[in-house]
Amino acid sequence: MRSLTFLLALASALAGCAGTSAPPKQEPLPDLEQQTASGPPVAADPRERAKVHTDLGLAYLRDGQYEVALNEAKIAIEAQDGYAPAYNLKGLVHMVLGQNSEAEAAFRQALALAPGNPEISNNYGWFLCQTGRVKDSFAHFNKALSNPLYKTPATALHNMGVCALMDKDDVTAESYLFRALKLDPNDLRAYYLLAEIDYRRGRYEDAREWLRKLHEKIEPTAETVWLSLRIDRKLGDRKSEAANMGLLRGKFRDSPEYLLMMRGAFD
Repeated sequence: MRSLTFLLALASALAGCAGTSAPPKQEPLPDLEQQTASGPPVAADPRERAKVHTDLGLAYLRDGQYEVALNEAKIAIEAQDGYAPAYNLKGLVHMVLGQNSEAEAAFRQALALAPGNPEISNNYGWFLCQTGRVKDSFAHFNKALSNPLYKTPATALHNMGVCALMDKDDVTAESYLFRALKLDPNDLRAYYLLAEIDYRRGRYEDAREWLRKLHEKIEPTAETVWLSLRIDRKLGDRKSEAANMGLLRGKFRDSPEYLLMMRGAFD
Protein backbone atom coordinates (compact mmCIF):
# COMPACT_ATOMS: atom_id res chain seq x y z
CA MET A 1 0.00 0.00 0.00
CA ARG A 2 1.13 3.52 -0.73
CA SER A 3 1.54 6.45 1.63
CA LEU A 4 -0.80 9.38 1.13
CA THR A 5 1.81 11.92 2.20
CA PHE A 6 3.26 12.25 -1.27
CA LEU A 7 -0.10 11.88 -2.97
CA LEU A 8 -1.54 14.81 -1.06
CA ALA A 9 1.32 17.10 -2.08
CA LEU A 10 0.50 19.54 -4.83
CA ALA A 11 2.40 17.66 -7.49
CA SER A 12 -0.34 17.38 -10.05
CA ALA A 13 1.74 19.06 -12.71
CA LEU A 14 3.97 16.04 -12.87
CA ALA A 15 1.00 13.77 -13.30
CA GLY A 16 0.42 15.25 -16.72
CA CYS A 17 3.94 14.79 -18.02
CA ALA A 18 5.05 12.27 -20.52
CA GLY A 19 5.71 9.37 -18.20
CA THR A 20 9.01 7.80 -17.32
CA SER A 21 9.77 4.78 -15.21
CA ALA A 22 11.63 4.76 -11.93
CA PRO A 23 13.86 7.75 -11.09
CA PRO A 24 17.36 7.43 -12.51
CA LYS A 25 20.08 5.95 -10.41
CA GLN A 26 23.19 7.95 -9.61
CA GLU A 27 25.27 6.79 -12.54
CA PRO A 28 26.71 8.32 -15.73
CA LEU A 29 24.25 9.27 -18.44
CA PRO A 30 24.04 6.88 -21.39
CA ASP A 31 26.32 7.45 -24.36
CA LEU A 32 24.17 9.08 -27.03
CA GLU A 33 26.55 8.38 -29.84
CA GLN A 34 26.02 5.44 -32.14
CA GLN A 35 28.72 3.25 -33.64
CA THR A 36 28.54 2.85 -37.42
CA ALA A 37 29.67 -0.18 -39.34
CA SER A 38 32.65 1.76 -40.65
CA GLY A 39 33.91 2.49 -37.18
CA PRO A 40 33.80 6.15 -36.04
CA PRO A 41 30.86 7.22 -33.85
CA VAL A 42 28.26 9.62 -35.21
CA ALA A 43 25.86 11.83 -33.32
CA ALA A 44 22.43 10.38 -32.65
CA ASP A 45 19.41 11.87 -34.43
CA PRO A 46 18.84 15.36 -32.91
CA ARG A 47 15.18 14.70 -32.12
CA GLU A 48 15.98 11.37 -30.49
CA ARG A 49 18.77 13.01 -28.49
CA ALA A 50 16.32 15.71 -27.35
CA LYS A 51 13.76 13.07 -26.37
CA VAL A 52 16.27 11.03 -24.37
CA HIS A 53 17.42 14.05 -22.39
CA THR A 54 13.85 15.24 -21.84
CA ASP A 55 12.82 11.83 -20.51
CA LEU A 56 15.85 11.79 -18.24
CA GLY A 57 15.01 15.28 -17.06
CA LEU A 58 11.47 14.27 -16.16
CA ALA A 59 12.80 11.35 -14.15
CA TYR A 60 15.24 13.60 -12.32
CA LEU A 61 12.44 16.08 -11.68
CA ARG A 62 10.31 13.37 -10.10
CA ASP A 63 13.31 12.45 -7.98
CA GLY A 64 13.66 16.04 -6.73
CA GLN A 65 16.95 16.66 -8.53
CA TYR A 66 15.88 19.99 -9.98
CA GLU A 67 19.24 21.36 -11.09
CA VAL A 68 20.02 18.16 -12.99
CA ALA A 69 16.54 18.15 -14.53
CA LEU A 70 16.94 21.73 -15.71
CA ASN A 71 20.31 20.90 -17.21
CA GLU A 72 18.75 17.99 -19.10
CA ALA A 73 16.14 20.37 -20.50
CA LYS A 74 18.86 22.72 -21.68
CA ILE A 75 20.76 19.87 -23.36
CA ALA A 76 17.55 18.72 -25.06
CA ILE A 77 16.86 22.23 -26.37
CA GLU A 78 20.43 22.51 -27.63
CA ALA A 79 19.98 19.21 -29.45
CA GLN A 80 16.76 20.40 -31.12
CA ASP A 81 15.53 23.88 -30.44
CA GLY A 82 12.02 23.14 -31.69
CA TYR A 83 11.37 20.18 -29.38
CA ALA A 84 8.29 21.25 -27.40
CA PRO A 85 8.50 18.62 -24.61
CA ALA A 86 11.90 20.00 -23.60
CA TYR A 87 10.38 23.44 -23.05
CA ASN A 88 7.55 21.76 -21.14
CA LEU A 89 10.15 20.14 -18.88
CA LYS A 90 11.91 23.48 -18.45
CA GLY A 91 8.61 25.08 -17.45
CA LEU A 92 7.90 22.37 -14.89
CA VAL A 93 11.29 22.71 -13.23
CA HIS A 94 11.04 26.50 -13.03
CA MET A 95 7.52 26.15 -11.64
CA VAL A 96 8.66 23.80 -8.88
CA LEU A 97 11.48 26.22 -8.07
CA GLY A 98 9.03 29.12 -7.84
CA GLN A 99 10.64 30.90 -10.80
CA ASN A 100 7.31 31.90 -12.30
CA SER A 101 8.40 34.26 -15.08
CA GLU A 102 10.84 31.66 -16.44
CA ALA A 103 8.21 28.94 -16.12
CA GLU A 104 5.60 30.94 -17.98
CA ALA A 105 7.99 31.77 -20.80
CA ALA A 106 8.94 28.09 -21.18
CA PHE A 107 5.33 26.88 -21.17
CA ARG A 108 4.32 29.50 -23.72
CA GLN A 109 7.19 28.46 -25.97
CA ALA A 110 6.17 24.82 -25.63
CA LEU A 111 2.58 25.65 -26.60
CA ALA A 112 3.73 27.78 -29.51
CA LEU A 113 5.68 24.81 -30.83
CA ALA A 114 2.94 22.25 -30.09
CA PRO A 115 -0.38 24.06 -29.60
CA GLY A 116 -2.38 20.83 -29.67
CA ASN A 117 -0.30 18.94 -27.12
CA PRO A 118 -2.70 17.99 -24.28
CA GLU A 119 0.01 17.26 -21.71
CA ILE A 120 1.52 20.71 -22.17
CA SER A 121 -1.93 22.31 -22.02
CA ASN A 122 -2.64 20.48 -18.76
CA ASN A 123 0.69 21.53 -17.26
CA TYR A 124 0.28 25.17 -18.25
CA GLY A 125 -3.23 25.09 -16.81
CA TRP A 126 -1.82 23.80 -13.54
CA PHE A 127 0.80 26.54 -13.55
CA LEU A 128 -1.88 29.19 -14.03
CA CYS A 129 -3.92 27.67 -11.22
CA GLN A 130 -0.92 27.65 -8.87
CA THR A 131 -0.19 31.29 -9.63
CA GLY A 132 -3.70 32.47 -8.78
CA ARG A 133 -5.24 32.45 -12.25
CA VAL A 134 -7.77 29.72 -11.67
CA LYS A 135 -10.35 30.91 -14.17
CA ASP A 136 -7.71 31.17 -16.93
CA SER A 137 -6.44 27.69 -16.12
CA PHE A 138 -9.73 26.01 -17.05
CA ALA A 139 -9.42 27.00 -20.71
CA HIS A 140 -6.17 25.05 -20.94
CA PHE A 141 -7.49 22.03 -19.05
CA ASN A 142 -10.50 21.95 -21.38
CA LYS A 143 -8.19 22.21 -24.38
CA ALA A 144 -6.36 19.13 -23.13
CA LEU A 145 -9.66 17.29 -22.62
CA SER A 146 -10.86 18.18 -26.11
CA ASN A 147 -8.01 16.20 -27.66
CA PRO A 148 -9.30 12.66 -28.35
CA LEU A 149 -5.73 11.36 -28.25
CA TYR A 150 -5.10 12.59 -24.70
CA LYS A 151 -4.03 9.50 -22.78
CA THR A 152 -4.69 10.74 -19.24
CA PRO A 153 -7.87 12.87 -19.22
CA ALA A 154 -8.43 11.94 -15.56
CA THR A 155 -5.36 14.03 -14.74
CA ALA A 156 -6.84 17.21 -16.19
CA LEU A 157 -10.19 16.52 -14.55
CA HIS A 158 -8.50 15.96 -11.20
CA ASN A 159 -6.51 19.16 -11.58
CA MET A 160 -9.68 21.07 -12.39
CA GLY A 161 -11.20 19.72 -9.19
CA VAL A 162 -8.22 20.81 -7.13
CA CYS A 163 -8.21 24.24 -8.74
CA ALA A 164 -11.93 24.65 -8.05
CA LEU A 165 -11.19 23.84 -4.40
CA MET A 166 -8.52 26.54 -4.39
CA ASP A 167 -11.23 28.87 -5.70
CA LYS A 168 -13.48 27.76 -2.79
CA ASP A 169 -16.01 26.19 -5.14
CA ASP A 170 -16.79 22.82 -3.57
CA VAL A 171 -19.71 22.04 -5.90
CA THR A 172 -17.63 22.41 -9.08
CA ALA A 173 -14.69 20.63 -7.48
CA GLU A 174 -16.86 17.68 -6.56
CA SER A 175 -18.20 17.30 -10.09
CA TYR A 176 -14.71 17.21 -11.61
CA LEU A 177 -13.36 14.82 -8.99
CA PHE A 178 -16.29 12.47 -9.60
CA ARG A 179 -15.47 12.48 -13.31
CA ALA A 180 -11.79 11.91 -12.61
CA LEU A 181 -12.56 8.91 -10.40
CA LYS A 182 -14.87 7.45 -13.00
CA LEU A 183 -11.97 7.38 -15.45
CA ASP A 184 -9.33 6.44 -12.89
CA PRO A 185 -10.60 4.56 -9.80
CA ASN A 186 -7.05 4.61 -8.42
CA ASP A 187 -6.95 8.40 -8.12
CA LEU A 188 -6.24 8.20 -4.39
CA ARG A 189 -6.15 11.94 -3.79
CA ALA A 190 -9.67 12.24 -5.16
CA TYR A 191 -11.07 9.96 -2.43
CA TYR A 192 -9.52 12.13 0.27
CA LEU A 193 -10.62 15.40 -1.32
CA LEU A 194 -14.18 14.17 -1.77
CA ALA A 195 -14.22 13.12 1.89
CA GLU A 196 -13.10 16.62 2.86
CA ILE A 197 -15.80 18.21 0.71
CA ASP A 198 -18.50 16.02 2.24
CA TYR A 199 -17.21 16.81 5.72
CA ARG A 200 -17.40 20.55 5.09
CA ARG A 201 -20.90 20.20 3.69
CA GLY A 202 -22.12 18.18 6.68
CA ARG A 203 -22.47 14.88 4.82
CA TYR A 204 -20.56 12.92 7.42
CA GLU A 205 -21.64 9.41 6.46
CA ASP A 206 -20.62 10.06 2.86
CA ALA A 207 -17.29 11.46 4.03
CA ARG A 208 -16.71 8.34 6.10
CA GLU A 209 -17.48 6.15 3.10
CA TRP A 210 -14.90 7.92 0.94
CA LEU A 211 -12.27 7.33 3.61
CA ARG A 212 -13.31 3.70 3.93
CA LYS A 213 -12.71 3.23 0.21
CA LEU A 214 -9.39 5.03 0.47
CA HIS A 215 -8.25 2.87 3.38
CA GLU A 216 -8.95 -0.20 1.28
CA LYS A 217 -6.15 1.03 -0.99
CA ILE A 218 -3.62 2.60 1.41
CA GLU A 219 -2.59 2.38 5.03
CA PRO A 220 -4.07 5.14 7.22
CA THR A 221 -1.92 8.26 7.46
CA ALA A 222 -1.96 11.13 9.91
CA GLU A 223 -4.08 13.13 7.45
CA THR A 224 -6.69 10.44 6.94
CA VAL A 225 -6.85 9.46 10.61
CA TRP A 226 -7.34 13.10 11.60
CA LEU A 227 -10.20 13.52 9.16
CA SER A 228 -11.71 10.21 10.31
CA LEU A 229 -11.52 11.36 13.92
CA ARG A 230 -13.31 14.63 13.14
CA ILE A 231 -16.01 12.73 11.25
CA ASP A 232 -16.45 10.42 14.24
CA ARG A 233 -17.01 13.42 16.51
CA LYS A 234 -19.68 14.82 14.22
CA LEU A 235 -21.43 11.43 14.09
CA GLY A 236 -21.12 10.88 17.82
CA ASP A 237 -19.23 7.64 17.27
CA ARG A 238 -17.17 7.70 20.49
CA LYS A 239 -15.74 4.21 20.04
CA SER A 240 -14.27 4.99 16.62
CA GLU A 241 -13.17 8.44 17.82
CA ALA A 242 -11.23 6.88 20.69
CA ALA A 243 -9.62 4.37 18.33
CA ASN A 244 -8.48 7.14 15.99
CA MET A 245 -7.14 9.18 18.90
CA GLY A 246 -5.15 6.17 19.98
CA LEU A 247 -3.81 5.74 16.48
CA LEU A 248 -2.64 9.34 16.34
CA ARG A 249 -0.98 8.99 19.75
CA GLY A 250 0.65 5.68 18.97
CA LYS A 251 1.69 6.05 15.36
CA PHE A 252 1.67 9.73 14.43
CA ARG A 253 2.81 11.52 17.58
CA ASP A 254 5.21 13.71 15.56
CA SER A 255 2.54 14.87 13.13
CA PRO A 256 0.84 18.29 12.98
CA GLU A 257 -2.47 16.44 13.25
CA TYR A 258 -1.49 15.05 16.66
CA LEU A 259 -0.74 18.56 17.88
CA LEU A 260 -4.13 19.75 16.62
CA MET A 261 -5.80 16.94 18.50
CA MET A 262 -3.95 17.78 21.69
CA ARG A 263 -5.09 21.41 21.37
CA GLY A 264 -8.65 20.31 20.74
CA ALA A 265 -8.66 22.15 17.41
CA PHE A 266 -11.14 19.84 15.75
CA ASP A 267 -12.82 22.43 13.52
